[in-house]
Amino acid sequence: MTEKNLYVDVNVLQTVPSSNINRDDTGAPKTALYGGVTRARVSSQSWKKAVRDIFKADNVSAGTRTKKAADLLAEQLKKLDASLDDETAMGKVGEIFKAAGIKLDKNNETGALLLISRGQINKLAQYALDNEELDKKEIKKVLKGDQSLDLALFGRMVADNPELNVDASAQVAHAVSTHEVVPEYDYFTALDDEQPKDTAGAAMLGSIDFNSATLYRYANVNMNELVHNLNATDAIHGVTDFIKDFLISMPTGKQNTFANKTLPSYVLVTLRTDTPVNLVSAFEEPVTSNHGYVKKSIDKLEAEYSRTNEYVDQPITALVLGKADSQVGESVANLSELLEKVTAALSEVVQDENTND
Repeated sequence: MTEKNLYVDVNVLQTVPSSNINRDDTGAPKTALYGGVTRARVSSQSWKKAVRDIFKADNVSAGTRTKKAADLLAEQLKKLDASLDDETAMGKVGEIFKAAGIKLDKNNETGALLLISRGQINKLAQYALDNEELDKKEIKKVLKGDQSLDLALFGRMVADNPELNVDASAQVAHAVSTHEVVPEYDYFTALDDEQPKDTAGAAMLGSIDFNSATLYRYANVNMNELVHNLNATDAIHGVTDFIKDFLISMPTGKQNTFANKTLPSYVLVTLRTDTPVNLVSAFEEPVTSNHGYVKKSIDKLEAEYSRTNEYVDQPITALVLGKADSQVGESVANLSELLEKVTAALSEVVQDENTND
């Protein structure tokens, strides 16, 4: 770990056209009231799900969040020992979950979704085959080790046994628009292709709510906690994987309808040793414009960043992507350079927590 606290702040401005990427219970885009006006909002859980999906697509270590962890463990047991039938394998699984303090229902499902890594499943299965008597402490050790990146970042809560909880090392804010939004809707009709040409009327009528917005997105990573959950080397690689996939991901709500996949217009990444800083206060007074919101949003964000220096220490590193003449940090040419410089900066200050033992 580092001698001091170390936090990675990721600030993003991203414009999204007509879209409905995160819906409320009525099917409309989620909103929030901030600064006295209605803002577009995308929930943190929605964007974390999008990041986890990119992890899997990029072959980054990602766990499985499921109620069927017992089935996954039974499959692994049978894979390691082909002589086990379904009943015997599930019997061993029941013993393991009982020793772990996790309840299974009559369908061998957990009461709540359980985020578990493939490494944990594999080691639990091997431990069960190697030991007739199960040790609760050893099972807990397995379930706290070999964490996938999403588990190490986003944490885990196990209501049945809090000892198996994993503290999240990352925080992700709800994205909000930098300006007021006015909800809109698309009224549409659909025709039956086999309908006679001289027949009037549509076969279907409907409407879809949508909005468009320039979003402010924010996340931070507690590097000491991430090193604790993983190790120094994996934590450094993990945080750059997270930054990359946080920037390029997009929740998939109504994406086939709106094709709204965009990339960020501006990114500010800082490494701080005192406290993480969410810069959303820059937009408490909403941006107003008849000629686009991105440029004014960048100006307000950088002004807010400078203002926060009256309260907090200067970051040890500040990197900007999307503004060549930025006055708040070192400008980088592309995402690859940004990630390279983050890796280099972290490598200078992050040490494995066991280095000084």
